Amino acid sequence: MNVDIDHGALSGALRRDSVKKNVAAIHVSGKLSLLQRKLSNVLLLNAYDELTTRQSHAIDAKTLCLMIGYNSNDTQTLKAALRSLAETVAEWDMLDKNGKQEWGVSSLLSFAKLSNGVCEYAYSPALAEKLFDPKIFALINLNIQRRFTSGHGLALYENCFRFVRTRSTGWWEIGLFRRLMGVADSTYYESFKHLNAKIIKPAVAEVNKTSNIEVTPEFRKQGRRVSHIRFLIKENPQLAMFEIDDNAGTRSSETYQRLVRQGVSDRLARSWIAEHGEDYVAEKLDYVAEKDRAGVIKGSAAQYLGAAIRDDYSAPKPVEPSAEALKAAKERHQAAEAKALAQAEKDAALRAQKRSRAARLERVLAHVARRSPTQRDADKHLFAATLSNDLDRTDFARFGWESALNLSAIFAFWEGLEPDIFKEL
Repeated sequence: MNVDIDHGALSGALRRDSVKKNVAAIHVSGKLSLLQRKLSNVLLLNAYDELTTRQSHAIDAKTLCLMIGYNSNDTQTLKAALRSLAETVAEWDMLDKNGKQEWGVSSLLSFAKLSNGVCEYAYSPALAEKLFDPKIFALINLNIQRRFTSGHGLALYENCFRFVRTRSTGWWEIGLFRRLMGVADSTYYESFKHLNAKIIKPAVAEVNKTSNIEVTPEFRKQGRRVSHIRFLIKENPQLAMFEIDDNAGTRSSETYQRLVRQGVSDRLARSWIAEHGEDYVAEKLDYVAEKDRAGVIKGSAAQYLGAAIRDDYSAPKPVEPSAEALKAAKERHQAAEAKALAQAEKDAALRAQKRSRAARLERVLAHVARRSPTQRDADKHLFAATLSNDLDRTDFARFGWESALNLSAIFAFWEGLEPDIFKEL
């Protein structure tokens, strides 16, 4: 059951809409059910800021249930999910900080307990270190995660999303893919026919319908047998509007991404951009990159960057320009400021529009969920009859009330049926 979360009631790391998920952990969590997989992501999100500095972490049990979309007083289900995480083994095989191959194994949770409405849990020190390493993380969007209804679909999304920039997962052996999907121990799925029909096709369909990416499988054969699979990946423009995050603007910027690649923490990166502005920080990044290429930096580039930002390191200034050049530069600066202000106002209006659309859509979906199946069917037929072209009808048939092409008409339709549906918004 999906539940709306009041982000105003959450604090700290829980305000984020994305959780950094370790590539190794993604690779071994395929056996987890949908509920267990969501639970694992939320627990990691809650603990992340203090992952390596605290031995255990705590979260209110009701908040935990809300974040995984589980609105129930049945603590037995939550206990069973926590027990499964403690019994599930995480295995990694990667280069350590010294560039040497490291293999390790650990339970996903070293312990978990429920007491007085609070869930307390911990990771083993070795696994916590791997989960905290920013160089091997992919971002898992919790807003999108809550929309999945199958564990195989979410597992495919997690394993594909981290390759969105390279546009392809690369070739996986079928045995590895079965392991990622959590069906390696099933003889039934040793048959590619069964694997394709029951796992690959449904998971691909759910990822393409539910998430912010679209994936296309490709197969490679050895003789007559399918031996490898890969997924081509592209962004899904239909669902990009649902990626709403208080810090989405900052975290999606190229400057923020460059800071993170330099090893700068999430909070420090956002703090620098907020304090100095994106252009200033980008300028210092360019300056440090130039110094690094010249071999000037002997220690940590991230530390040198911090000093450059703090003390305003910059390249040698050119010869004093003429009065005419200064006047021209001032005019260009004023024009650039005016353009930047206009763009900022346009971006702010667009963000406000997206928030408004998302809030209205949530209200519509919540209202639909309260209606009987007969009413829902009648509502769909009634609205479909108002659509005048094949493109709109096709999009509504595919995405239902979440059809991006028909959102304005959908809002008008429901406001006509329920005049006060958007009153509080």
